[in-house]
Amino acid sequence: MSFESIPREKIPWYPSIDTDACIGDKECINFCKNNVFEWDEERNVPVVKNPLNCVIGCSACSKICPAEAISFPRLSELREFIKKIRESKL
Repeated sequence: MSFESIPREKIPWYPSIDTDACIGDKECINFCKNNVFEWDEERNVPVVKNPLNCVIGCSACSKICPAEAISFPRLSELREFIKKIRESKL
């Protein structure tokens, strides 16, 4: 799955947070070293502050979330998207 020639802002790969399921343990913020998340003090939940900092294909934060409150698109959707982008450039 090669995507290096596609500008990052065109690739829809970043987490979504189910704030109703979130237990507020901040594991996602502590885990992600790419500064994707930020803590919203007012709402007491994490937010996706820098979605384009998310490493394409990585979903590790969703695996460490004990509440399963973080989700990503399916990898098959990512592959299909990249395939369509490549085909449109031909």
